Amino acid sequence: MYVAIAGNVGVGKSSLTTRLADRYGLAPIFEAVDENPYLGDFYADMPRWAYHSQTFFLAERLRQHLRQVNPGERIVQDRTIYEDADVFARALYTRGVMSERDWASYRRLYDAIAATLRPPDLLVYLRASLPTLQARIARRGRGYESDIDADYLATLNDLYDTFAATFDAARVVTIDADALDFVGREADFAALCADLERHGLTPPVMRG
Repeated sequence: MYVAIAGNVGVGKSSLTTRLADRYGLAPIFEAVDENPYLGDFYADMPRWAYHSQTFFLAERLRQHLRQVNPGERIVQDRTIYEDADVFARALYTRGVMSERDWASYRRLYDAIAATLRPPDLLVYLRASLPTLQARIARRGRGYESDIDADYLATLNDLYDTFAATFDAARVVTIDADALDFVGREADFAALCADLERHGLTPPVMRG
């Protein structure tokens, strides 16, 4: 069982990854955000560092997949390689931040990598409105996220909606993250789990 958690910046992917891992005996795989040496520079000067930052994430996601996802039995992953390409890199390209040449090089690399990877069994798309995302980003207080442009977040939301609607490598479950507080309210988390179980998420098999 390979569960992937997808969603915009600040939507709660890491928190849900942790909770599902604990409840269902899944090995958690977290996004290497703080390991990206380009991220701070990227948010300060996106055109200069877009290709560098996205290529780092692509390489790190490939490393995670080969070492943890492909051979893993029961895993839950905080953001996937598919989103890196079809949401984040595409947003930079469509907004004119990433050049045509860099976008073509990135896609060529991504297409070669994606063909080798194990797809998710279940993709959970956490969807939230712009005000919710902005409030959660502010609350967690990461310095390099403080200047994220609202239009950029809105572009990501639009691309995420398209991504979730067209992703055909796995079952997709969309969760309204505005309405559910799966960290602070146990009833909300239980309702979310019940929804995911209806779509194939199973508890670990207990061996005597």
